[in-house]
Amino acid sequence: MTTCGRFNPELALNKLQGKRLLFVGDSLQRNQWESFVCLVQGIIPEKKKSMKRGRVHSVFKAKEYNATIEFYWAPFLVESNTDIRIIGDPKKRIIKVDEISERAKNWTGVDILVFNTYVWWMSGLRVKALWGSFSNGQEGYEELDTPVAYNLDKMSHVFRSADWGHKDGVKCFNETKPVRKKNHWGSGSNKGMMSVVAKVIKKMKVPVNVINITQISEYRIDAHSSVYTETGGKMLTKEERANPLNADCIHWCLPGLPDTWNQIFLAML
Repeated sequence: MTTCGRFNPELALNKLQGKRLLFVGDSLQRNQWESFVCLVQGIIPEKKKSMKRGRVHSVFKAKEYNATIEFYWAPFLVESNTDIRIIGDPKKRIIKVDEISERAKNWTGVDILVFNTYVWWMSGLRVKALWGSFSNGQEGYEELDTPVAYNLDKMSHVFRSADWGHKDGVKCFNETKPVRKKNHWGSGSNKGMMSVVAKVIKKMKVPVNVINITQISEYRIDAHSSVYTETGGKMLTKEERANPLNADCIHWCLPGLPDTWNQIFLAML
């Protein structure tokens, strides 16, 4: 059995010696990447580390270890019409479930890939799946149940599972304590999606590990950034923080829960 102690940044960097670690996914995956970088960078002298941030690809380099810890923005893993210019309405998103090559060429040569699929879980009951070009988007798509489309996604073999997608939204405003109820199961955790992941993993020839962080995350309704977040690059005002509708109940505070995900991840490396 793998034991999970405190995160050891020296151990992490030694395991990454001469390697590329790439986190691929959406803003929650970026949350985990930022956490990992924060956890290791403190023991590296200023002149022996560098950070290059981009809209799609960001790279933290530990020069002494010849290692990089990278993030690649690909919210659905496969191509979609909401990759760069985010479309807020899930009903208007169209996903090319059979197209991964443009993304994957950026991952060639990477030693460790960490995928997440949160956006799939919050896209509603049905998604618009497209085969071919986006130019015929409104004509050439087919609406599928989300688990069906998720199963068609050739990159469904994820490393860590997503957080939940609550039907009525996560209630995190003014929450200051974790859920204490034993065997707690959030109202929006999608067992159908979990089943898809398990079935795909069993059929794969390439060895993949899944870190199911869904259940431990369910308990931490107090760990979201809530109203202590930003919009348009600015922190919310006192008046805005008083409005529960402004609470960000998707992303997490750092330091915080993503550090726990990385503790588990390091134990499995």
